[in-house]
Amino acid sequence: MPSVHPDEVEIDLQVVQRLLAEQFPQWAELPLERFPSYGTDNVLFRLGAELYVRLPRLRAEVPTWAIDQIHKEAEWLPRLSPHLPVQVPVPVALGHPSEDYPYSWAVYQWLEGETPQRGTVALARDVAAFLAALQRIDTTGAPATHSRAQPLAAHDSATRAALSRLHGEIDIAAASRAWERALEAPNWQGMPVWVHGDVLGANLLLRDGHLSAVLDWGSLCAGDPACDLMLAWSLLTPVRNELRAALDLDDSTWERGRGWALSQAVIALPYYLHTNPPMVAHARSAIAGVLADARPTRSG
Repeated sequence: MPSVHPDEVEIDLQVVQRLLAEQFPQWAELPLERFPSYGTDNVLFRLGAELYVRLPRLRAEVPTWAIDQIHKEAEWLPRLSPHLPVQVPVPVALGHPSEDYPYSWAVYQWLEGETPQRGTVALARDVAAFLAALQRIDTTGAPATHSRAQPLAAHDSATRAALSRLHGEIDIAAASRAWERALEAPNWQGMPVWVHGDVLGANLLLRDGHLSAVLDWGSLCAGDPACDLMLAWSLLTPVRNELRAALDLDDSTWERGRGWALSQAVIALPYYLHTNPPMVAHARSAIAGVLADARPTRSG
């Protein structure tokens, strides 16, 4: 499993085995293996048949929210879970820093399911039901607004800088026009609502063809819900209209959602171009979905 950031914490099987032996000896003899994932913030290890270990991979010099998310999930997911129509990965134990590993880490209950390989009407409706339920939950005391729940304009410089590095990779002129169009959409005027922040295909699990779990809540906060629509321009492209109809969205929120899909993808593409092929494939898919959707239609 290659590194995806220039400076990562070194995490291997032996490190995790020592952490378990020191802090949770009841699980130290269970089979342990690295779980393949293209997640960019954490490393996962399957622990026996019913558990997994999740450890932040970013060093503290990199934004610390990726490290703090362990505590955020432990505090908030047990509160949110009873109000949601899907399972969420609530930690069963929190690990502490040690000589082998410098940050907090956690053991979670394993959630059965498979990641979706294509967008279906059923999945679009299930995602809509999940988002609607999430947004109905009281936000009192919610974590501070994370970057993806802020106004799009806060990411204008980063998005344009990323676009400038994509010559020969995408249609930069078309992407720039789509981005400028998204920036013209009015900001969210409603009260802040709960936002997952990373509703991508890799963070969804299906059972019997329906959404059963939503993973990776590190970006959880309250703010503008538009960023949770990014999936409409990647996995759910074929059934995008089903998602929009099920959520009954206004034009401005939909347009900001398109902007978030584009921004996330063009920033990810150059950063992970040579280190994370699945993330690159997702970014290219999202960019293609946005540009196809933003292309003017012909009349007559």
